[in-house]
Amino acid sequence: MSVLNISLPHNSSKILKCCQLCFRQFSNSSKMPSKVATSTKFVPNSQPVSEEEIESLQQFMDRSERLLVLTGAGISTESGIPDYRSEGVGLYATSSNRPVQYVDFLKDAKIRQRYWARNFVGWPRFSSFSPNKSHLTLSSWEKKRKVSWLVTQNVDALHYKAGSTQLTELHGSAHRVECLSCRKVLPRHEMQELIQARNPKWHAESFEMAPDGDVALSAEQVQGFQVPSCDSCGGVLKPEIIFFGDNVARHIVDLVFRKVSESDAVLVIGSSLEVYSGYRFVNRAHNESKPVAIVNIGRTRADDLAQLKISAKCGDILPKIQL
Repeated sequence: MSVLNISLPHNSSKILKCCQLCFRQFSNSSKMPSKVATSTKFVPNSQPVSEEEIESLQQFMDRSERLLVLTGAGISTESGIPDYRSEGVGLYATSSNRPVQYVDFLKDAKIRQRYWARNFVGWPRFSSFSPNKSHLTLSSWEKKRKVSWLVTQNVDALHYKAGSTQLTELHGSAHRVECLSCRKVLPRHEMQELIQARNPKWHAESFEMAPDGDVALSAEQVQGFQVPSCDSCGGVLKPEIIFFGDNVARHIVDLVFRKVSESDAVLVIGSSLEVYSGYRFVNRAHNESKPVAIVNIGRTRADDLAQLKISAKCGDILPKIQL
């Protein structure tokens, strides 16, 4: 039986119970995806991976015994989830919608109404996404003790669905909701039930999906939507994710820095590292003279820090590495 090992914020006991509930759901064989996700809609154009690139990554992997892996939105595009920054296909290139800012969510009830209405509509689809062969490959590397720790910037829980357990969700998880007052934590599917109970006659549809499960709705569509409050204290409910403008908890950052120091190499997969919250760990690895490899379509902020950079689809190269 797999053991869940996750880095947790201050209300750790409450979140651990929620994580364990979600983990049991993902680990149940009847819940596991019946097929591996394959999608190219949100994958930017790239050249086919060469045999030389495969061999270079193979040699990098062969030299490592305690590999730390850092993943970004690019690993999940092949599951059908868009990212923000990919040229031509990312959210910033195809839509005028932008992620909600943390301070706006806190201070404005109208923004919270819009956020939860859009998230409520998008949740059935977002929660149904399956891991792709890259997620499954990393899970197999963990079981073979090649990966000592996995850090993901994604909030989609696809690494959990693939079976990975030794990881940090750097930006939280869309599968959990917390009260900002009493810090109660509940699984996202319970929030869906609370919203449904408050809005039995409200209905809206949208076909545009964002990386965090958000969808596009007009102001008219959002009218009349009622946002549930915490059933324990009446406080504001927020997904347990790091919104733009918010900061990753200090103890989470310190834990990942420690994992970087304990590793002997770092592999970045599917991230441009434009956001400092991920880049700082690659910079730390470089400063500690640890080899860094990057698999990502397009340039990244850390290209100059990497000994190896491969611009290719994750699913075209990761499964070809032999351990």
